[in-house]
Amino acid sequence: MDEATDEVKNGTKDDGAERPRGAREIQDSRVLAALTHPLRRRLMDLLRVDGPATVGRLAERTGQAVGNVSHHLKVLAESGLIEEAAELARDRRERWWRLADRELGWTRADFDGDPVTEAVAEAAGSILLERQVELVREWSVRRAGYGPDWRDGCSVATQTWLRLTPEEARELAADLHAVIQKWAQRPVPEDGRERETVLAFAHSVPAKP
Repeated sequence: MDEATDEVKNGTKDDGAERPRGAREIQDSRVLAALTHPLRRRLMDLLRVDGPATVGRLAERTGQAVGNVSHHLKVLAESGLIEEAAELARDRRERWWRLADRELGWTRADFDGDPVTEAVAEAAGSILLERQVELVREWSVRRAGYGPDWRDGCSVATQTWLRLTPEEARELAADLHAVIQKWAQRPVPEDGRERETVLAFAHSVPAKP
């Protein structure tokens, strides 16, 4: 499994879908609460895409103070979302961190029935969506810095309105998930070609025009 893959269907779940090896299903609202902060989401993304890192390196990548990053890493570690990679340290002062699980998933229904846990799930979903939208908007700013090969057809925005039963909606969700997982789980070819990190995500939700 490629470390660059993102969460397994945050907020949705196909009960018949096979869970990838190394995936963790979050059912504790205290763990989910650790993901309800934009910087912690970004730190998780950096560890997923770039692999283990020190506090200093993460502070440099995010433009945040070392103390602030250290605080948020502590929250993630206490929730079991990241762990120390002590074998990478060159001395006792150096601390490296890595993801505890390759993929995370959570199902909104697991947090229904209690106003507090429902609020946590709502916040976690909102933070995730805001992060996704932010990265898509960033592309429109950064697009001019890429060559024509990347500017032509490598990003996509598509939508349609469907009329579905709950069973059909679950089938659609599973199909979308399968397409993304096909690419997430493939071995990256060792062909010497330069590759960019690409965010791929999908949402299918009941809605009214």
